[in-house]
Amino acid sequence: MRNGKLLLSLLAAALPLAADQALPPELRGVGVDEHLGQSVDLNLTFTGEDGYPVPLRSFFHQGRPVLLNLVYYSCPMLCTMVLNGQTAALKNVPWTPGNEFELVTISIDPADTFDLAQRKRASYLESLGRPAARWHFLTDDRGDAKKLAEQLGFRYRYDESQKQYAHPAVVMILTPEGKVSRYLYGINFSPRDLRLALTEASESKFSLSTDRILLYCFHYDPQTHGYVLFATNLMRAGGLLTVLILGFVLLRFWRREGAVAL
Repeated sequence: MRNGKLLLSLLAAALPLAADQALPPELRGVGVDEHLGQSVDLNLTFTGEDGYPVPLRSFFHQGRPVLLNLVYYSCPMLCTMVLNGQTAALKNVPWTPGNEFELVTISIDPADTFDLAQRKRASYLESLGRPAARWHFLTDDRGDAKKLAEQLGFRYRYDESQKQYAHPAVVMILTPEGKVSRYLYGINFSPRDLRLALTEASESKFSLSTDRILLYCFHYDPQTHGYVLFATNLMRAGGLLTVLILGFVLLRFWRREGAVAL
């Protein structure tokens, strides 16, 4: 049993350190710090699809949670995958954005314009296939997206050499009062998990995420014809999962061995 406890302690200490050391310099500092229960500033103001300023509080109403994305509309890969995955999941949730919950996507790139947001909005509303749905695509050129990201614990950085943003793949669920309720990670979302997260947020409940495998968006490598850092993070996540599974098997073995000895 002592060996089992020692193994768990070593794993707990080693995994975050190994993950941080494995990251390339461009991705250090990129990730998510879960700020469950923290209120975001609803006075932050963005540019709507019509080109007019709109305060964040416009999307928070009594009884309706908010599903929020931070992306950028010129992203070459991962942002689109997150939005596609979210759309696929919402098709199997029997609720309509703008009715039972609010759906808001905000660009972290100040260079993104509201006409680009308009095109993105039209494309995803068509893909969602709900005529009555309301999905808001916002832009920002005043720095409020950065402030919101800090309040949400969403850490990203801009790589000047590649002219692209490195950021995690995650969506946030907020309560009707504007408090952070849940984080959902990845590019594929379970409709059941999404619905449960929205239900909990509508009741002002807060849930710690169990799946913290983060994907990162970064640059395209013309030599390999692929998104190298994206693939690297998938392999890293698989390696960490293998270590955890091995640790779990050894722990069960040591527990069984100790029970037999008794």
